[in-house]
Amino acid sequence: MSTPMPAAALSVTNLAKSFAGVRAIRDLSFEAPRGRATALIGPNGAGKTTVFNLVSGVYALDAGTIHVNGTDVTHMPSRKRISTGIARSFQNVRLMSHLTVLENLLVGQHVRAATLRDLLAPFRLVPGHRWKREARAALEEAGLARYAEETVSALPYGVRKRIDLVRATLAGATVLMLDEPAAGLNPSETNALRDHLKDLLARGVTLIVVEHDMHFVDSVCAKVVVLNFGEKIAEGPLSAVRRNARVREAYIGSDGEAA
Repeated sequence: MSTPMPAAALSVTNLAKSFAGVRAIRDLSFEAPRGRATALIGPNGAGKTTVFNLVSGVYALDAGTIHVNGTDVTHMPSRKRISTGIARSFQNVRLMSHLTVLENLLVGQHVRAATLRDLLAPFRLVPGHRWKREARAALEEAGLARYAEETVSALPYGVRKRIDLVRATLAGATVLMLDEPAAGLNPSETNALRDHLKDLLARGVTLIVVEHDMHFVDSVCAKVVVLNFGEKIAEGPLSAVRRNARVREAYIGSDGEAA
């Protein structure tokens, strides 16, 4: 009998991290429910990106534990964490600009190679390779099929961000950490990205989002975790968190609408 998946796709418990004696993250615990979107918000310097770096393995923890889909990844090398289903996108898109969209997706799928034969296969030269079929199908589902043969450098920024999401899901990610996904997008691109994320949620993908645009957060995320000076000061639906006195105090000169 298979072990049932836990309700939380991501669970962090009592995380702590210091840099040169400065405590960046203090005893932080929260869970990201499976198939839902959770936002990390807070003023600049609150520790949001540090949390992403800890969860993705860029930084080692001083204390605490991290579980992804029930697997303890606390001491797992960052390159191996994709095997548990977690992947990260960055604010600055990291696609290979000289390759086509399809080629970028094929390279992303390489992390799924189970054997040396798969790893060394000249998949770009095989017309009907299953990775090509999967990549084209994923682009079709995302409404991006017309860009398959386009060179990435020629594409609008908003399209590149959405292609980065497709690449992450093709690599087997079921938990996606998105670092300011709406940053730098115009209203039309933001709407397209929002629809794309809602499609991912409908397919059961879990999202953890760092984002400053509270209208975007409100339209996508079921819950928010508010950080300030590395500590969690509130957690829950955005509508409730906005009324929290500590949150309002953290956003000096605002009503809690900014992040």
